[in-house]
Amino acid sequence: MVVRVVGAWWLLYVGHRNGRSLHTMLSAWDGQWMLALAGHGYDHIPPELTDAHGNISADTAYAFFPGYPMAVRALHALGPSTYAAAIMTSLVAGAVATVAAYRIGRWCAQRRWPEDQPQADRAGLIMAVLFAATPMSVVLTMAYTEAIYCAFAGWALWMILEKRWIAAGLLTACAGLTRTTAVGLIAVLLIAAFLSRRDGWRPWVGAALAPLGWLFWMVFVGIRVGTPTGWFRVQSTGWDTRFDFGAATLRYLVDTLSLNETAGDVITAWVIVATIVLIVLAFVTRLPWQVSVYGTLAASTVLLSTGLMNSRVRLLLPAFVLLTPVALALAQRSRTTQITVGAATTITSAWFGAYMLGIYPYAI
Repeated sequence: MVVRVVGAWWLLYVGHRNGRSLHTMLSAWDGQWMLALAGHGYDHIPPELTDAHGNISADTAYAFFPGYPMAVRALHALGPSTYAAAIMTSLVAGAVATVAAYRIGRWCAQRRWPEDQPQADRAGLIMAVLFAATPMSVVLTMAYTEAIYCAFAGWALWMILEKRWIAAGLLTACAGLTRTTAVGLIAVLLIAAFLSRRDGWRPWVGAALAPLGWLFWMVFVGIRVGTPTGWFRVQSTGWDTRFDFGAATLRYLVDTLSLNETAGDVITAWVIVATIVLIVLAFVTRLPWQVSVYGTLAASTVLLSTGLMNSRVRLLLPAFVLLTPVALALAQRSRTTQITVGAATTITSAWFGAYMLGIYPYAI
């Protein structure tokens, strides 16, 4: 709560100084697409909304998964405006995701220090703070999909760790209706269920449920576009997003760190580098394989593909479990160090989020 309040206060101030309203900033860029989908559906998109090339076709809107717009529309039906419903959905989902981050951090700490529950609780709390104060955590209060995806994915991962297979499968299916990042989560659940195949029928049911949401959207868009790879075609045509083994990310890092003078791009580049370091740390520190593999796969869907590089910090948010080694390390430090790091990350997150929404001129 404190992290969000600090971020909201600074966002209001930066918006005021730059002549931008809070309403405009929290529904900027893809937020306009989310509001249009929730308010009008996929076949009645306002003509002013276009893809990254300034074009729009009958299939352009289908690049966006339906989970978040559906949730917003359901809440809107109860009375709030579409905008209010979108922000409320993200706020609640962001809070739910933060609790999931706490549970995952505490679970990992309990396995490392089984006889020190207070330290495990501290690790969970630090994990929650780190998640809430990631550089682009402002998106958890925007009309974007990150909050609801992280809520579904975070709790699904915790259910996998706890071997609650039916709940894990259902939550993973919901995550699959929200973002394609869910393919990493689906893979982890399938592997975990296979390794527990002798535990009865529940792992099999969880594994069967897990891919349903993602597969539904792939099949639906594929039928509409007329090809099994329809969703990927829409993404590639409209937003230049395709798998390239990280070539575009590498070019961006080299160019940005050697030539770019814009704070948003330079920090984005360093966040990408930090993410790669965190992937290594996840395995070096021997986190539970479910956490390491999911974090790596979630980050890989971003780092190994082309697309708008300016949005990489936001797109990496679903890989928040990679922060677990940092949380575990801080849990062993003094209270002063923990408070100092928490305050520093909160202030940095507030500044960066407000900068990217209120000052940075490009899409995020």
